[in-house]
This record gives sequence, C-alpha cells and structure tokens, in this order.
Amino acid sequence: MKTFKPNMITSALVASGIAFAALPAMAQDNQEQTAEDAVEVIKVSGIRASLQKSQAIKMSETSIVEAITAEDIGKLPDSSIAESIARLPGLAAQRLNGRSSSIAIRGLGPDFSTATFNGREQVTLGDNRGVEFDVYPSEIMSEVIVYKTPEATLMTQGIGGTIDMRTVKPLAHGEKTMAVTLRGEQNDIGALNPDGEDTGWRGSFSYIDQFKDDTLGVAFAYTHMDSPNNEERFETWGWPDGVIGGMKPFVRSAELTRDTLMGVIEYSPRDDLRINVDALYIDFEDNQTLRGIEIPAAWGDAGITVDETQNGYSHTGTIGGPGSPVGGVVRNDRTIREAELNAFGLNIEHDLSPNWVLEFDAAYSQVDRRTWALEAYAGSGRGFDDRLPEQIGFEFADDNQSVDLDPQLDYGSHDVIQLGNPQSWGWGNLTDLESSDDQDGFINTPEIDDELTTIKLAAERIFDYGMVSSVEFGAYFSDRTKSKIDNGLFLTLPGALDENNNVIPGYQMPVPEQYRVPNTSLGFIGIDDMIAFDSFRFWQDGNYVEFDSRLSDPARWQNTWSVSEEVTIGFVKANIDTMIGDIPVRGNAGVQVVHTDQSSDGFASRRIEGRRLDVQETSGGDSYTEVLPSLNLIAEIADEQSVRFGISKTMTRSRMDRMNASSGELSFNEQVGIWSGSTANPSLKPIQANQLDLTYENYFHSEGYFAAALFYKDIKDWQLQVPEIVDTSELETPEGFDPSPVGVLSSWKNVGDGKVNGLELTLSLPGVMLSDALEGFGGIFSATFLDSELDFQLEVPTDTQGGTELQEFNVTVPGLSEEVYNATVYYERAGFEVRASWRSRSDFLGEVAGLSLNRVPVNVFGSDLLDAQISYDFSESGIEELEGLTVTLQGQNLTDEEFVTAHSIDGDGLDVRDAQRFGRNFLFGVNYKF
Repeated sequence: MKTFKPNMITSALVASGIAFAALPAMAQDNQEQTAEDAVEVIKVSGIRASLQKSQAIKMSETSIVEAITAEDIGKLPDSSIAESIARLPGLAAQRLNGRSSSIAIRGLGPDFSTATFNGREQVTLGDNRGVEFDVYPSEIMSEVIVYKTPEATLMTQGIGGTIDMRTVKPLAHGEKTMAVTLRGEQNDIGALNPDGEDTGWRGSFSYIDQFKDDTLGVAFAYTHMDSPNNEERFETWGWPDGVIGGMKPFVRSAELTRDTLMGVIEYSPRDDLRINVDALYIDFEDNQTLRGIEIPAAWGDAGITVDETQNGYSHTGTIGGPGSPVGGVVRNDRTIREAELNAFGLNIEHDLSPNWVLEFDAAYSQVDRRTWALEAYAGSGRGFDDRLPEQIGFEFADDNQSVDLDPQLDYGSHDVIQLGNPQSWGWGNLTDLESSDDQDGFINTPEIDDELTTIKLAAERIFDYGMVSSVEFGAYFSDRTKSKIDNGLFLTLPGALDENNNVIPGYQMPVPEQYRVPNTSLGFIGIDDMIAFDSFRFWQDGNYVEFDSRLSDPARWQNTWSVSEEVTIGFVKANIDTMIGDIPVRGNAGVQVVHTDQSSDGFASRRIEGRRLDVQETSGGDSYTEVLPSLNLIAEIADEQSVRFGISKTMTRSRMDRMNASSGELSFNEQVGIWSGSTANPSLKPIQANQLDLTYENYFHSEGYFAAALFYKDIKDWQLQVPEIVDTSELETPEGFDPSPVGVLSSWKNVGDGKVNGLELTLSLPGVMLSDALEGFGGIFSATFLDSELDFQLEVPTDTQGGTELQEFNVTVPGLSEEVYNATVYYERAGFEVRASWRSRSDFLGEVAGLSLNRVPVNVFGSDLLDAQISYDFSESGIEELEGLTVTLQGQNLTDEEFVTAHSIDGDGLDVRDAQRFGRNFLFGVNYKF
C-alpha cells in the first residue's frame, strides 16, 4: 500500500519495538530487518515511549496532526482525556465545574470541531454537537489523534479540526495482557456540604488476548469512577452603573459516577480479510448539592446604600435597612444529571487483489440524558410585607472576585429561616392568578435524546508505479436526530394554599426534622451558618404542589425541539508519493461532495389570556450541497526535516439550538416601550472556512523535534442573531403604554465574514542531547499565538416607526485565547517517573449554564494550571514478586487556580460574573500489569 521511507529516527522507533497501524509500511519485513540490523536497541517505557509513538504518528500522517498515546495499557498521561488533549500544541480546555471538559482547537471552541470514536462521529450529551470529553474515560483509550487539516477520507470535519479517540487493536497489540488499576482520590478543599464527599476512587480492568493462531483478537475494559468535587462560588447578578445588582454565593458538593464497558473483537481468518467489531457503553451520573443565599441588591426591592466606591464599583455599604428588609433567599438546591451512551461499530476490509481493497463500515450511537435541577427556597418571610428586619453589610475584595458579608439575621436558625418564598417570585405560576407569592421552589427537568446511524462504502486502488501511490473513493451516509424536551415545574407548599388554591399571606413552615442535615458554612463570604436540608427527598416525598411551567412560560416551548439531518458524502482521495528533483514529496489530494437534508419540528407560543399560552406546532428545514476540496503535501527538504503545506475548504454545521423550528413569544419591553422576541432558523447553513497551513518540522531525536506552524482561516457565513422589524399593531400593550406599531424579532442568520490566523511553536527536547548526565530528563513546550477579526455591517432597527441604520459589528470568536502555553518537564529512569505540567491561556469567550440550564456565553478570565505526578515501576526493582506493579501519586490544580468569568466581554475585569474555587485534587493509585 502506501510507501513510507523510514529515516534514522523512525528506524530507531522500530528497533525499540514500537509498531502500530499508523505506520503501515514500517511493518514491511525488509525495512524492519534493515532497521534492526543498523540501530542499537534502547528500551524505553512510560512517558518517553509515549512521546516516541506520538512523534512517529505525527511524522507518518500526511495531514497535519497532533497525537497522544497511552504509556501502557489503560494509562494515558492524565486522568482525563480532556486534560491530555489540552496539552497538545494549539489546543486549550475550558473547565466546567472544576473539570476540563470542552476543547478549543486553534482558537475555535467545541462548536467548531468534531469528535470521533474509532473514526466515527458520536452523539453528544449536551444540547448541541460539542463533546464533553470528561464523559470518556482515559483508561480505555490507546491514542488520540487531532486532525488540524482535513483530508477527503475524514468524514466528520470542522473548521477547527477533528479529534479522534481510538481504542486498542488486539491483533496489533500482539500479546496477552491484563491490567488492573486502582486509585483513591481526595479533594483538599474538603466536603463543603454536610452530606457531601471529598474522597472517591477509580478502578479499571483491561484484558487483551489473541486466539486461533493470532487470527482472532479480543480486548475488553471496564472502568468505574466515583469522583468528588467541591466548590466555593461567588456569583453576581450584575453591576448596574457599577453598583452590585445582587449576588448568589454558595458552596457546591458534587460526585461524578461513571461506569464504562468497552469491547473489541478483531478477526482476520486470512491475510486478505480483516473484521473489527467494537462496542462502548457509558453510564454517567453527576450529582450536585448547592447551598447558599441569593441576595438582591440594586435590582431588589430592599435597596442598597454604598459607603465607598473603588474603581467605579461599589466597595463597601449596606443592603436593606429599617422598613426595607433584604429578603435573602436561602437556597438548598440539587442537580442530578444522568445519561447512558451506547455505541457500536462494524468494520470489514477485504483485499480483492494486491491492488484493490474494499471497506464497509457501519456504526450506531445513541444517548439519553435526563436532568433534575431542583431549587428550594426559604427565608425570613413570604413576600415583602412579612419578612423579618434584615440588612447585610458588605465589603468587596479589590478585584470584586469575593465579598465579606455582615448579616443581621441568623441564617443558621430553623426558627428564623423557614420554607417559603421571600422574594415574590412566581408570576408564571397559575395556582393563584392574583398573587405572585406562590412559588416556593422550581425544578427543571429537561431531556435530551440523540441518535446517529452511519454507513460507509469505500475502495482503494493501489498503484505500483507513478506519483500517485493509491486512490481511495467511496460514499458515506449518516442519519441523525436530536431532540430536546424542556420541562419545568413550579413548586408551592401545600399549606400555603387555602381551599380555593389562593395563597395564604405570610405562610411559612419550618423544615421538618426528618429532612434536616447539619448546617452548611458559607465562611468564605463571612456567613458561618446556614440551614441545610435534603430538598430532593423533600420534593420526592410529595411535599410540594406542582404546576407545569409549559402552561405559562413560552421559553419552555422555544427550547423544545427536534432536529434531523441526513448527510450523503461522495469522496475521492489520491495518495501522493513521488520525487520533485531530489526532494521526496508525499501527501494527499481529494474532494468531498456533501449533500445535507436538514429539518426540524418545534413549537410557537403566544399569550392569549392572563398568563396562559396558545401553542402551535411548527416545522421547517432546507437542503444544500457543498464541495470541500483538500490538499496536503509534505516535502522532505533535508534528513529528518520537512515542510508541510495544506490548503482546504472546511465547514462546521450549525449548533442545533440555532437551527430548530421553535420560536418564542414577543414580549413587551417596558424600558424601551417596544415588543421584542427571538427565534431560531431551521434553514441555517454551516459556517465555512478556506484555510491555509504551512509547517516546518525538524525531528532531531527519537524523542525530540521542533515545529513551527502558520495557519490562516478565511471564514464565511458566520452566524449572528439579526434583528428585524415586525408588525405588532394588533398586539395590546400593557396599561399606561402607547401602542407599539412595530417590534423587533431577532433570528439566527448566516451573515458576515472574518478570519482566524495564528502561529504555533513546539519543542520536544530530551535532556541527553544537552548532556549525558541528563539522560532520562526532558521536556515538551508549546506556545500558540492567535488573532481573529470578525467585523461586518448590518442594517438594524432604530425606532418603533421602522427607522434603521447601518451599524458596525465586531464579534468575538468563541473559545479563542490570544495566547496559549503548555509545558511539561519529566524525568524517567530506573523505574522512577516524575513530571510536572503547566498550561496557561489568556481570556476567552466561553460558555456556561444559565437560567433554566440553557447555555450562555461569558467572558472567561485567563488561568494557569499546574499538575504533577510521580510514579515508580517495580519492574525495574529486581523484585520478581512485584514485577508489573506501578505506584503513582498525582496532584491536580496544585496552585488552586480559580475559574473566573465576567458579565461583559470587553469590560475592565471588575464586572465579575462569578469566581469559582475548587481546591486541589490528589490521587494515589496502583497499576498491576500481568
């Protein structure tokens, strides 16, 4: 098949016993024999072996890629797939609840890249396409390949790139192996809730074997994780005119439980037939307890007195006062997210002749996700008139990322703080139309179902002579349907309602004894005691009257939808292997023709009387065809030195929450006297990019190389919510407002062009190159510098009479940090392995959960994360009884770096949205391989 000419470095890798499917021609007998005869065998293991294998993959691929490989069975370099990927040049991770989860490739966030499992597109747990990588355990992965440039045989592309997670191939592994891993885990911030945990454990078992004269191979892995996570969070509502609008400090205790089963069967009864079947099952549960006090300020009815300002922001003062009680809402919330993911794949390759190969691939994946997000309210009274006297003194830190509070009330007393609604929340509840004091809690229960089927038929024609070594061509079909049902229930205490279901003024009830737990401390903001109870069990036991929010809240219908896509791809790729003068040149050139038929079903709602809604079914869709050419060339300009060039057209399919058929109700904005609303767009087209890539690589050692990469992405059809004038003359405005003949409806559209460009520098340096005394030392370092420009003009409404004007827009690219740095230094010798890893990124536009669990964009402050690990492999100890045993101690987030976001994207850094502190995580474990 493809020829690959090994130089001295790749020969050394073969001699070291490193062989894998990514280097097909290196398995040719004559080349292996030549390498073995010429190169001294130096056995390496652990991180050094992983670096060698990753480097060899990077060298052999004709596209521009990054790679990480497992150091041993069930042992990637980190405890999380996301953390391992985030250390690669040009990549960065965003933390979610203290864990690295989503990945940006070259400054483009998870919405702009795709993730595959064994080369196949996967369904996702989230509301869109972006993969949450903490769902996938690192223990089942053999390697991860990140494609920065596309090729025609890569069925899932994105303008950011493609991340392919791969499991082991049992026949290629070549020997019977069993491995057991067991690790304990502790979160040093402590269990911040009395019913929380700060210790957990992880375990895995892997088995690989070959049968029937190495024609049948099997691999099996089971992993379990019970991982704690605790957080102190200071969250704000906003800062109107620099004055705190309100705040919500709380402590969160979470436990992530995950069980994973992975199986691979590989069968090759003869040399010309290869059959591979793989299956994956993940059972995932994230259980979170959140307790804190929500405190209205400038945006509350108690008011605020500011004594001192600093840098234009309220620094010290008092919330509430005599005759104007604060009405702090004591929250005992619980969020449970459960999901099951199933994935199955079948791949068959048959060599019709030495020059023809046929391939059939079929896959199915499906995920069900269910969430329960309960809010339970308590306070000093029901509504404004019944609150106890209450005021809170405050003093903010200089960076506005924390606060010290001095409350008047005893929030830890069950006599003072009782169940009920102190803030008159609940206009959407229809229990009592004359009252807004009937919401004593709320529970969001959204559901996600995602289902995907793919089929691929391909053939390869191999040529014995000429510049084209082979041509691959074929067809691919996928059918995907993703749906979301956005449910929610208003909760009212039964005793708060009289026989006519009207609210009894001032009603409260103490938390029943059987649901109480020891008080929670909010000492990080100056409140040592707050009542705590098992709110979820309280709800499960039927202690609330429930009312379906879909009867009165149009947003629930707007967030309920189903999106279907049928994608058909025809592709052809020529693999190039030739000489231009004295310079060897290899690569690939190809094209995909992609036809997409997309459709959506949803709902439109409008208010008909009082708080009730009229709901109608809606649908929409579109189809389109795109042609995506690609070219990747590698010129070996000198021994171990090459220049890579790539040019391609790529596309990223729209987020599904933007392309659904549901629309929201027009609501009247009393501040500006106009009707407004928003809608998605089922005809939304993909974002496209024409991209150029140029890379210089110098492989000066089997564990060392230098690379410099320049890239440019010319982006087309960017997506933006565009406002338009609509006729609202028939809508009745609220009492006291003039009729509004027109309103503004915003919808997602393909508008505007832009660019993303950058520079990546990477150095992998083994210490022995500097001095023999540094044998075993080494480091890998990378720096990425990014720039973007998304500027365009739009005609937008200016008044209620239909006036418009041309406005300039400057859009921030989600996920783009202007600077990203990674550094890992290590020592590995005589069984000892020590490493420390640092990763840093500057500010970027991220995404977090907002109201009703909907994803919202926020500006995320830059951060520096430091992890370290030390281990000892007893195989080097000479103690026969301990052969195969490795012990490891790992520390994560050693500098206790906080996760901080701001309300405004281009603010001064003091408009803090929230500051989250997670503490450090420590893991101690053993791995036994036999």
